[in-house]
Amino acid sequence: MPKTTIARTPGPTARRTMTAAARAAGKRAERGHREAGPATATDGDADARAERSPTGRTVLIDAPKDGWQDPPEPTPEMFEADEAPKKPATPARRRRLLTALLAVLLMAGAAAAAVLGWQSRDAHRTETARSEALAAAQKAAPVVLSYDYRHLDGDFAKARAHLTGGFREEYGKTTKTVVGPTATRYHGVVKAAIAAPASGGTPAASVVSASPDKVVVLLFVNQVTESTQVSGSRLDLNRVRMTMTRTDEGWKVSAVDAL
Repeated sequence: MPKTTIARTPGPTARRTMTAAARAAGKRAERGHREAGPATATDGDADARAERSPTGRTVLIDAPKDGWQDPPEPTPEMFEADEAPKKPATPARRRRLLTALLAVLLMAGAAAAAVLGWQSRDAHRTETARSEALAAAQKAAPVVLSYDYRHLDGDFAKARAHLTGGFREEYGKTTKTVVGPTATRYHGVVKAAIAAPASGGTPAASVVSASPDKVVVLLFVNQVTESTQVSGSRLDLNRVRMTMTRTDEGWKVSAVDAL
């Protein structure tokens, strides 16, 4: 009788791999010899048996925990289950999958369009803020940084009109307690102007950083000071960093730093 090949795989669940063709052929040959006796099988019978024999196939069978004394012979049902074709996807299922895919793509496209639209609007608003805040800073700097002891109240009031937030309050306290009394005592006069080329070119002012609602501007400011403490006039060349904030009344100064 042909030998049966049994393979054992590691793990708690042992599996036997048998060469089904050899096992089945040996069993059938033994039964045919007992039933037919000395009779000789015809070529037709041999061909029929060969057609029925699923030669060359390997079937995996779960083995008991304690193993087999005599492994079972493969049955035709084992081969039929192994050869059962997979059912193709139905048209309805394909339509559902296609609909779901199209919905995902549509949502992704809408999200991407929304992000791009927001970025475009934000970039446009930022560019507009740069130009508007720069112009407002150039207009505010000479007013905020100038005063004359002969009309301090009017000068300080004009300056406060360009300010906002906490800086407006701080400016009011400083001018009332420090700048005003000092200017009155020494007849102080300060005139500020943004530096510009002698030929009348662009004023020395530029944007340092910008967002739709906040812009930082750097200005080069010339300040001419006159007082009883100074012989003649004194010219100071200053760099001023001015923070501009968008308000309901336009762009206002929210901070001033001398560099």
